[in-house]
Amino acid sequence: MRAAPALCATAGSLILSALVTAPAADASAAAPTPPRPAAADTAGSTVAALRAADAGIDWGSCPKVEDLPKPIQCGTVTVPLDYAHPMGKQIKLTVSRAKATGKDTGENKAKGRKVARQGSLVFNPGGPGGNGMYFPIAGAQPEWRRIGAAYDLIGYAPRGVGRSAPLSCEDPKKRLKGPSESPTHPTAAYKQKRIAQAKAYARGCAERNPEIEHYTTLNNARDLDVLRAALGEKKLTFLGASYGTYIGAVYAELFPSHVRRMVFDSAVDPSPKGIWYANNLEQSAAFERRWTDFKAWVARNDKAYHLGRTPDKVQAAYEKVSAELSREPAGGKVGPAQLQSAFLQAGYYDDYWPLRAYALSAYVKGDPKPLVDQASPIPASAKEDENSNAVYTAVQCNDASWPTDFRTWDRDNTELAKRAPFETWDNAWMNLPCAYWSTPRQQPVDVRTSPGELPPTLILAAERDAATPYKGAQELNGRLAGSALVTEREAGTHGIGAGPNKCVNGRLDSYLLDGELPDNGAASCAPHKEPKPLGD
Repeated sequence: MRAAPALCATAGSLILSALVTAPAADASAAAPTPPRPAAADTAGSTVAALRAADAGIDWGSCPKVEDLPKPIQCGTVTVPLDYAHPMGKQIKLTVSRAKATGKDTGENKAKGRKVARQGSLVFNPGGPGGNGMYFPIAGAQPEWRRIGAAYDLIGYAPRGVGRSAPLSCEDPKKRLKGPSESPTHPTAAYKQKRIAQAKAYARGCAERNPEIEHYTTLNNARDLDVLRAALGEKKLTFLGASYGTYIGAVYAELFPSHVRRMVFDSAVDPSPKGIWYANNLEQSAAFERRWTDFKAWVARNDKAYHLGRTPDKVQAAYEKVSAELSREPAGGKVGPAQLQSAFLQAGYYDDYWPLRAYALSAYVKGDPKPLVDQASPIPASAKEDENSNAVYTAVQCNDASWPTDFRTWDRDNTELAKRAPFETWDNAWMNLPCAYWSTPRQQPVDVRTSPGELPPTLILAAERDAATPYKGAQELNGRLAGSALVTEREAGTHGIGAGPNKCVNGRLDSYLLDGELPDNGAASCAPHKEPKPLGD
């Protein structure tokens, strides 16, 4: 799954990440029925959790590098690098906390009333590679205040991320190189260039990180249980967004008796056959649908942007700009690849629609500055971006088998790009290092719980989400007995919990605060309002 391009809080929402036929069989990608995790790893998880429960967390002021305001506190949790050897090498994960305020801030008669603390709410923003240390800041947002009254809000950086035994696969300065191309139908010569880059990146990951094989979803789930124990919680209350839902799903399979409440916001399809190659093809197809939604919105607001009154005309304007940037990059920095990366964000979050449409419109009118401002590489974030990409690649490549013959990638993505050109090949290039990965691959966990094995859980999903297509939420719903699915109809924002939809927020509050789920295990919410053009 291509990771979300931004993880931040904006506009009051916490931003966290049918066109495709199944890829043809490839011997390198085939795998038998996924086994249960090894007994040694299971025993190692128990040992590590007991040790963490005894040690707890030494909370204190947050280091300046975290840029977290007081009274948020920080600490670390120690976990084994390899759970098969729990007494061997240890690594430290950074953790952040905002204590429960204990006061109801709702707009009702209960406002100001003392609220009983319900424990810790642990959050993972997804990725792989997302850093959740910022999560306690959410407590200051109106949508989170009732939850923040009852729960300590806990963020953390998973293994490999930030200061948590960080991974790096290349010099971060390479991420600032540009401008660059982004062909929707690449030539044979361009494909060979990208193959060489993917091989070099995979080598860099292996050479720079000799123990990279231990960066997996299984170990992320085990780390989560150690964090639970260190927090002093007998049972885990967890909110995962995007890839964070897959960590939660694997946790539910491994530790069902340790779950108190669990929210899956924008769920990854956990089916082993999809992890991760097929899921990425599904994602690319879904981005085409969401790209069409954006173009239709721009066309409806032609009075503001003058890019065309139909989606096809908006597409033509976009392609013209891309061609011009190929000949003469904007500001010497923004070429077709930077343009596509910037507009991909509009596929994740409709908050970006007015900004991106304005930048495109301004460029067409002769003013490239808004596009340069929005699409240029940001030197200050290069190190963080490179770290996030390294973790993303390591986890995805380690988690499952991938086709090792480029002819498979070429066939599947060439066919898909005929129907979904916007993101298909860029997504393929991002994941291609997995074709040349040198460390052992795991077999995905077959997530599936029986009735009564797991407490009731809540799944939130937007019907037109591109990053985690809606069918993934339906699949997870069918695999977790007793789970309930809340759907935001005709909407596509990625990560809808505590966002602009009051109906969704009400379902989230009811579940986390009172344990209440929709009747009959399902509910739907009307879509949140579309964004308005800039100036409206």
